[in-house]
Amino acid sequence: MAPKKNPSPSISAARAEILSWTAGLGAVTAEALAIRLQIGVGSARARLLSVERHDLLARHRPLADRPSLYTITRRGLRTICVRGLDPARVSAAGASHLIECAHVAAALELSYPDYRIAGERELRRDERERGRTLASAELGIDADAQSRHRPDLVLWPCDPHAGLPVAIEVELTVKAPERLRAICRAWARARCVAGVLYLAPPAVERALLDAVDRAHAHERIAVVPLDALSRERPVPSGA
Repeated sequence: MAPKKNPSPSISAARAEILSWTAGLGAVTAEALAIRLQIGVGSARARLLSVERHDLLARHRPLADRPSLYTITRRGLRTICVRGLDPARVSAAGASHLIECAHVAAALELSYPDYRIAGERELRRDERERGRTLASAELGIDADAQSRHRPDLVLWPCDPHAGLPVAIEVELTVKAPERLRAICRAWARARCVAGVLYLAPPAVERALLDAVDRAHAHERIAVVPLDALSRERPVPSGA
């Protein structure tokens, strides 16, 4: 006889918020949730495991020396009535980037309460449904979905009249120089965002600064050390 699944719980507002946040970002960690809620990592992990026990979240640990990642399940998506998104896939190759994006998202939400954070998955869905660019950079001459470069995260003002969103890029590895310069040039032209914030470790930061310089994009792109996020409020001016 197959084991019975845990019955779907009556979802509290706190659990629904965790599910919505996870669905939008794709994957989260206990460490990121602890930053977002200003609680201990143990308490955050207990909350995630509690939701996981009801088959609303799935836990992954592809990297033994890094935190576990939690993704929303199809049952979780149905529970909070999210449309247009599928459960995120987690691989060893992409795990570090997902972990850092979750940390950055949590830290930015804490630092900028007048903004809400959205992930690339949400942006892709919204641009597809609306048929236009909302917070992406157009790489090609023809503006279509294939020529767009989407940021990892977007900071949207909670007040729709408060200005344009800020694009957030979490850059952990050095891209090919021509590719990186093309993206920086595209961001320099983009007028759907107030500015672009790159967060990167030191080795990548040097390559980014060179690309920004060659693209003449200093007024549109800010490059900040990844480990400085918790100490500073590095949103570009005009946001």
